[in-house]
Amino acid sequence: MTRLTGMSRVLLSASVLSLSLALSPAPVFAQPQGLPDFTELVEKVGPAVVNIRTSERAKPAAGMPEMDEQMQEFLRRFGLPVPGQRRGAPRGGGEDEAPQRRGIGSGFVLSNDGYVMTNAHVVNGADEIFVTLTDKREFKAKLIGSDVRTDVAVLKIEASGLPSVKIGDVGRLKVGEWVMAIGSPFGFDNSVTAGIVSAKARDTGDFLPFIQTDVAINPGNSGGPLLNMRGEVVGINSQIYSQSGGFMGISFAIPIDEAIRVSDQLRSSGKVVRGFIGVAPDDLSKEVAESIGLGKPTGAVIRSVTAGGAADKAGIEGGDVITKFDGKTIEKASDLRRVVAALKPGAKATVQVFRRGAYKDLSIVIAEMPSDKQARAAAEPEGKASPSAAVAALGLQISEVPEAQKKELKLRSGVRIDAATGVAARAGLREGDLVLSVDNVEVSSVKQFQAQLAKLEKAKVINLVVRRDDVVSFVLLRPAR
Repeated sequence: MTRLTGMSRVLLSASVLSLSLALSPAPVFAQPQGLPDFTELVEKVGPAVVNIRTSERAKPAAGMPEMDEQMQEFLRRFGLPVPGQRRGAPRGGGEDEAPQRRGIGSGFVLSNDGYVMTNAHVVNGADEIFVTLTDKREFKAKLIGSDVRTDVAVLKIEASGLPSVKIGDVGRLKVGEWVMAIGSPFGFDNSVTAGIVSAKARDTGDFLPFIQTDVAINPGNSGGPLLNMRGEVVGINSQIYSQSGGFMGISFAIPIDEAIRVSDQLRSSGKVVRGFIGVAPDDLSKEVAESIGLGKPTGAVIRSVTAGGAADKAGIEGGDVITKFDGKTIEKASDLRRVVAALKPGAKATVQVFRRGAYKDLSIVIAEMPSDKQARAAAEPEGKASPSAAVAALGLQISEVPEAQKKELKLRSGVRIDAATGVAARAGLREGDLVLSVDNVEVSSVKQFQAQLAKLEKAKVINLVVRRDDVVSFVLLRPAR
């Protein structure tokens, strides 16, 4: 028998291992996919992206009257500074020499006859708006209309045969999909950045579910298009999340389908008309949902109802939870705002509410949302609070006391606290407490409670009589100053 030495055994083992490796199949690795090529998209869409430059004549400082030409010339002759004039500015009296505040943004051509879309915040307050194309042609633009609530504006320039964008389908957009932005960050025209869709329907506003991306967006990009890999516009770059003022990896775009709906109204009438029902909705917490028998925190709880408004006429009450509106499921307060806003004034809708342990269907006629100017004009006199603002400021959510409970507790008046935060929580109020009177006036309903609060001065300490179980006590609320 042949004996193998230690070295021979090592060499033999190595040979066997080498042979087995040679005979075994090579491992299969996934081939890395190349990064997308954006060059064709830029060539295709780039010419339809525009630079927007605005100017605004400087206004006199608050409290400072405008100075006539004679006084300005007197100050100049003696070498004294003229209020509102920049150092080194020309000393003539021409209108074009007035100090200007300038802004830069982006936009894109909607149609080849000269309609341009951008953000409302890019052009609002501007005295003059100029649109510059990629071929360096510049046009003075007319503001057709802007909508601050969605931050969409439409401009018109006198030109024809312009390259225009193609509108994409936001419904087909997927999280993780590559997207590209073109704009003028810091005034650098037609700068291209790219990234992916980070999230859809991101809730950052009342009327818009934003598209979140990691595409680099900086000042000057506002109003420019967000494009998919087919070269279609899927959004308008509008906002960034930043703690420094610059890009930090999170940016938001207005979904193009929402923007087109707004732009269609702006082009036809110069304004946007929205539905309105006159309620202050809020999200429902898990604890409250369980306590009222709803089970899961779905729907919009109504914190207050505007007296005489559409909701009030339909029988909606404070403390109701709206779970469906016009056939659409309401998951949270922002859903209700968007569904109502999308309806036309005068339209009829069915609203499902959860009230005191049972569902109820109500019929409602949609009213028109007042403009910001109308809302300010209709506001309460200074020093007084509207019912909704007063209740919200105290951190209270209230509802009616069921008649059965009133009989059981032998109550003549009272409203039930469904949730207490902020001022109310600091005063010791909590869910289930019954408020019997406000500032020595008995309150028998949510509407009466709201009306009594609205009569009080904003800074006044409010005296409540509160019942908890079988104990009645006084509670003082000190509104935040």
